[in-house]
This record gives sequence, C-alpha cells and structure tokens, in this order.
Amino acid sequence: MIVNLTRNGWEIIYHRAHALLAANIAGQWRRSKTPLRLYETIAAISHHDDLEREWEGDHLTPAGAPLDFTLGTESSLEKLQQHMADACYRGRWVALLTSKHICFLNQNQWETSQEWKDFLNQQLQLQEQWRQELNLTSEEAEEAYQFMRWCDRLSLILVQQQIPDAGRALEITSGIKGQRYDLRQVTDGQLTVEPWPFEKDQFMVSVEASYLPDLKYDSNEALVKALQNAEIKVLEWTFAEQS
Repeated sequence: MIVNLTRNGWEIIYHRAHALLAANIAGQWRRSKTPLRLYETIAAISHHDDLEREWEGDHLTPAGAPLDFTLGTESSLEKLQQHMADACYRGRWVALLTSKHICFLNQNQWETSQEWKDFLNQQLQLQEQWRQELNLTSEEAEEAYQFMRWCDRLSLILVQQQIPDAGRALEITSGIKGQRYDLRQVTDGQLTVEPWPFEKDQFMVSVEASYLPDLKYDSNEALVKALQNAEIKVLEWTFAEQS
C-alpha cells in the first residue's frame, strides 16, 4: 500500500487502486499513438498489482506504523508464480506484460539464489515463447511494456504526492521510443504533460484514499479493522493541454 503522512494521521492508497488509476491514465492516451492491443494492455495495467493484499499478511513497521510498499520486503517466489498463473487466465498478452514487469521489479534478485535465477530465466523464455506465438516483434512487445511502465510511473507520482511545485517539471519516463515526458503543475492547480500525449485536451482522473487517525497500531488485526472502517475520500487530478 502507498502510505502518506498527513496532519491528522495517515493517508492510505491501496496498490490495486493505484493500478486502476494507471489504467485510467492509459485509457486517455491518443488513439493514433497507442500500443498494440490497447484494451488488453489496459487490463494488464489494471491488474499488475493484484499480488498486493493489504488486508492480509504483515503490513506494520517495527514501530507499529502502516508499512509503505517502498519499505517492504521482496515478494516471495511462490507468490510471484501464483501471480503469473493468474495473469495467464487473461491471455498471453497480459501474461507477457506482467512477466516483463516482474522481471523489471526483481532484476536485482538474479544472482541472489539459484531459485531466483531459474524463475527469472523461465520468465524470459516464456516471454519469448508468447511473443512468437502472438507474432510480435521485440520492439512491439517492448513498446507496449514501456507504455505500461509510463502509466504506472505517472500514477505513482500522483498517489505518492510527488508533484513538484512552483511550476517545476518532473520527468515521468523516457522509455516510449526514447521520448521524454515531463509532468508539471500549472498556475490554476491543473496538471499538464509535455509533450501532450493524450486524446482529449482536458480530462480528470481519480483514486480512492483511506484515512487513519492513529499513528501506530498494536497488531495487523487492529490495522485491518481500522482500514475497513476508515473514512474514504476521492482524490482528483485534472490534466489540461497548454497552448
């Protein structure tokens, strides 16, 4: 989960909600510039964090605060294997993008054990198999994945409250055909992306956030109960093309 400190406690955004926000951003992309299989790609984006289950497992720091995902431990191989099995139910395209994302997130695990090496090598083999079966070039598959990463990155910037102030620009990524995209907040509080990649000249996206008043919790059970009874607010962002 994404955890932000507020004046009155914690703001919590579930990872699946962040993934849905990323999918909503993807749906706004200029239709003439979208990657292949747009709707399946959006499905992969919206489900890429299904592994995260904030109402299960250990989600507290040693001090009893809600555990932000950046402070968590690496996912277990067993969970990642199940995540890949679930992705396969949605088809090879979704599985291909999910597999590429898993390899990207866990690239530092390659030499940590033989089990990790075997798992990641298997993912590369499956990616090549699915790519050939889907009659894709390596460039087409990579462009679709970079699009997925772009939307995921912009969503994370929003939910982690990383939008720069004073009109300063923040790079999103330069992965899509080497094009750099910057996020910037304009004077009226709206956001813009330069260069503008979206179909409409203005649109709004949103995500639900839960608010906890207590800074620490005695157990995961107490945290889960608080989350299930938390006040929920909708966070909204308006994007607009600048002339």
